[in-house]
Amino acid sequence: MPLFRYYPSNPKNLDPEMEKKIFFHSLLFPSIFVMLLWMVKIIELTSGLSFVEFGIFPRHINGLQGILFSPFIHSDFSHLISNSLPFFILGFMLIYFYRRISYRIFFLLYILSGISTWIMGREAWHIGASGVVYALAAFHFVSGIIRSDVRLLTLSAIVVFLYGGLVWGLLPIRPEISWEGHLSGAIFGVALAFYYRKYIVRREKFDWEDEPEDDEEDDFTDDTGAISFGESTFTQSADNNSDDRQK
Repeated sequence: MPLFRYYPSNPKNLDPEMEKKIFFHSLLFPSIFVMLLWMVKIIELTSGLSFVEFGIFPRHINGLQGILFSPFIHSDFSHLISNSLPFFILGFMLIYFYRRISYRIFFLLYILSGISTWIMGREAWHIGASGVVYALAAFHFVSGIIRSDVRLLTLSAIVVFLYGGLVWGLLPIRPEISWEGHLSGAIFGVALAFYYRKYIVRREKFDWEDEPEDDEEDDFTDDTGAISFGESTFTQSADNNSDDRQK
């Protein structure tokens, strides 16, 4: 697609039509994904079925399917809402700033965080999209730091200030929270941020950025900071006769 090859040599002369196409294209994928999350929950409620067993059950063959399906399954609407907004914003930012490799990054974060949860998680059903949300947020946050981009560092500082509590989701503090899913996503978000640290796109330099004027290319990498985190859910196996859900 032309928009994947659009990296203007002079960021002062942008193509308004192409910029508009990039913006709306960046909205498309996260919108469809979030819509599917809601459709799955509505179907589950209206049909009287439970899709929990399509989640991840660590180290069990029947739990492998959850690597693909668990992000679409949520315990209730509160759980769904807490994941929908951050996924939409973080997904938009991923495609907008990394459009040429954005889908590759998303696929890797999605699959690797699921596999890691299946390997290291407790023997319980793990559901919810927050493993992916944590992966996206960690990717954006670390990308802003390792590139020493003034704008992205500012966004990162704001994220830490406003959402400092997100760190607690990575620790085994509350037994009903699938912290393994959060940690798995965050680990691979950080790893891919380093792996793709040399991926460069152009952006317009702000007047307040203290950069010398020379003949070198004014290349910067765009990204964005993380936002409020959603939550994964896990339910204890039927053998334990208990049902713990994360809100």
